[in-house]
Amino acid sequence: MTNNIGYYLMPHPPIIIPEVGKGEEKKIQKTINACKKIGQEVSSKQPDTIIVITSHGPVFSDAIALTKEDSISGSLAKFQAPDVKMDKEIDLELTDTILSYANEGDIQTVGITNSFLKHFNREFELDHGSIIPLYFIDQFYQDYKIVHITYGMLTFMELYQFGIYIKEAIKKLKRNCVIIASGDLSHRLSSSGPYSYSPKGKLFDDAILSHLESGNTQEIFKIKKSDITEAGECGYRSILVLLGALGKFTSELLSYEGVFGVGYGVMAFQSVEDKDFSKELKQDQLTKFNEKVKRSDHYVKLARESLNYYFQNKKLMDVPLDLPEELVNTRKGVFVSLKKYGDLRGCIGTFLPTTQSVAHEIIHNAVEAAFKDPRFAPLEEKELLAIDISVDVLSEPTKATLDDLNPRIFGIIVAQGRKRGLLLPDLDGVDTIEEQINVACKKAGINPNKHFDLERFQVERHIEGEL
Repeated sequence: MTNNIGYYLMPHPPIIIPEVGKGEEKKIQKTINACKKIGQEVSSKQPDTIIVITSHGPVFSDAIALTKEDSISGSLAKFQAPDVKMDKEIDLELTDTILSYANEGDIQTVGITNSFLKHFNREFELDHGSIIPLYFIDQFYQDYKIVHITYGMLTFMELYQFGIYIKEAIKKLKRNCVIIASGDLSHRLSSSGPYSYSPKGKLFDDAILSHLESGNTQEIFKIKKSDITEAGECGYRSILVLLGALGKFTSELLSYEGVFGVGYGVMAFQSVEDKDFSKELKQDQLTKFNEKVKRSDHYVKLARESLNYYFQNKKLMDVPLDLPEELVNTRKGVFVSLKKYGDLRGCIGTFLPTTQSVAHEIIHNAVEAAFKDPRFAPLEEKELLAIDISVDVLSEPTKATLDDLNPRIFGIIVAQGRKRGLLLPDLDGVDTIEEQINVACKKAGINPNKHFDLERFQVERHIEGEL
């Protein structure tokens, strides 16, 4: 049992701060009142340390970031409120203990310093995802240090396990702590919000709040990855870390509002049993994964088999003998795309065939997408369960004009001398011909305002889990 720990979910909308909102904050008064209630509760607990899990610090694709300086400061100057500022001392002993547990458990973490972030052209500063929750606590209590954590784009199970290590570190040092999962829910609740409206936004918010209220960790992990992505949230991963620290829990929903098109959930939790749900969660994940693979067609199954084989044998697999004729007797260009929780994790392909068959192209390009896409670190074997695969088989490109394009139906190839850029059709965030042209030209280093040659093509798209 860890009754000396306080656990909270808090949003971080800058508009909630009077110096930013300038009166507009009164439209979310219920959220303000709930955050103040948490501030009062924290004051009564008098924690030594407040652990903040944020989405707006330096987010890495392959690591969780923990601040490793003596102190960190920041302000809301980016939101025209420079007078709202903080300087917080870091609990380095607890930070180092968490890093040690994570390292022993093979959870990739990185200690963030000022000099380290300079290599990434990032400012060493306290982000608004931390400042805003702490703003409400500081009204009632300020005698604390912080552990500043920015979640990374690791697997959901790794984030949950990291939360367990936070709890173990707290117990080892006998710290009196408060843990805050800082994050907003869907940003797509209305057309007036920061992103385009999606009906999945409210569905996501309702689902995750319902599961949190009922204390159902497994159901939170079962929320469809596509729904999480479509919701446009920034709190789900913070919540996963919090769940690992909580174990079995009860909760109280203090407030939920979506006035500005963004879901602001404020909740308080209590750990009632020091339980690790990892075994059940991994079994649920494996069952869901096996069902997905079973529903897949030969194209994406071959891409996944190629990755599995390469991890085991460190070389490309041979073409299996039991494939349909169209994979072994047809030559076409093929792109293989890997996504992790809805975000691109690698994509490599050929717009014209370079091998003797579609099957060879898939085997080769799946491995290339995993290990040779320069935009991403090489894929790790432990990520395979979290990866979704799609295979695009391309038609032969034909010359085109702007009038011939439709970004939902046709992919494009732009060329200018030796520069060439290709963009697949029907991509998220590419809705107009102008956007399609600009993205393709940017990839090729081509000035879209100067002459370039244009071709179009269609794809036969095979998505993992869809027959």
